Amino acid sequence: MTASWRNWSGSVACEPAGLPRPKSEAEIAALVRRAAAEGRGLRVVGTGHSFTPLVATPGYVVSLDDWAGLEDADPSRLEATARAGTKLHDLGEALLALGMATANLGDVDVQSVGGALGTGTHGTGRGLQNLSAQVVALRLVLASGEVVECSAEREPDLWRAARVSFGALGVLSAARFRLLPAYRLHERVGRASLEEALERLPEEIAANRHFELFWFPARDLVETKAINPTAAEPASLAGRKYERIDWSCKILPSVRELKFNEMEYSVPAEAGLPCVRAVAARMRARWSDVQWPVEYRTLRADDAWLSTAHERETVTISIHQDASLPYRELFGDLEAIFREHAGRPHWGKVHTLGAAELAGLYPRFGDFCALRRRLDPAGVFLNEHLRKLLGE
Repeated sequence: MTASWRNWSGSVACEPAGLPRPKSEAEIAALVRRAAAEGRGLRVVGTGHSFTPLVATPGYVVSLDDWAGLEDADPSRLEATARAGTKLHDLGEALLALGMATANLGDVDVQSVGGALGTGTHGTGRGLQNLSAQVVALRLVLASGEVVECSAEREPDLWRAARVSFGALGVLSAARFRLLPAYRLHERVGRASLEEALERLPEEIAANRHFELFWFPARDLVETKAINPTAAEPASLAGRKYERIDWSCKILPSVRELKFNEMEYSVPAEAGLPCVRAVAARMRARWSDVQWPVEYRTLRADDAWLSTAHERETVTISIHQDASLPYRELFGDLEAIFREHAGRPHWGKVHTLGAAELAGLYPRFGDFCALRRRLDPAGVFLNEHLRKLLGE
């Protein structure tokens, strides 16, 4: 019987040689050695929440769902190590039970730790970095089957490269997070016209720990979300609409039950407003019937080589389309605007860039590719999509 795999939105599918589910790091290493010996590729899947063919391969599609959970935790040092198959919602609950929390989370918490780190998943907040920047150490299973650990002190180049590496350097086995004491957040949702929202945007971003806006082109309406720490209890909001208080791991993610495809670009912070205004003008002129939102978030700079916020303060702008509808023409039309504003594409979301364009956007791109070739000369962790991305 032929194996088959499909991503969450249904936009990417493949028929791999197998769909193994290792239960230990030793089993992961054995699978890598087996793939290398057979001359097959090996790609790791989290929850399939990426919209690019990062996972698609005729080789092995490996799930780490059975390699999950907290490996150890130290509340006194505010650190914990999670296995790569751990889902973010499970991570949040496990940390909360120990009195700890991540500094930030992305829009959804259905992703695995490995997938979220590998694609540069982020939330929003001018002073907050992506999830990978909260990692102090990683364990990787290399193409040789060797397990290596890296951190800022131990193999620092590998650590800066591997934190956002979409499985191209090896299988991420576990990650140690730098954490905060558990904290509550107060979320306020508002509405405005696009013009009003953009006029107030710099002030709102400066005034709130987390701020984002969603513009719905078909309704020409903006919904804003401002989130800040609080010591108040949830009961203090009795009778209020569009507000809630809860622990951070319950407030930061959103529930996304309807399926969609998505494109996201990260532009320099100073280009955020001009870029979103250009996007809005084009959508009003050509795509005014799109029901799904344009999302605007902020992201602090970091030092991971292929982070979309590498060495620059960043604004991320996302375009969505219903999974049942065509999306490539819409995304292609707007991608041109992002490229005019020095945009870097999200690794897990639809884009058309290859190595030639990416090399001009990432100062350490060549170093990353050289490290990849050294660690995996036979290309065990490559597929067709990654060969285009990395110029292999």
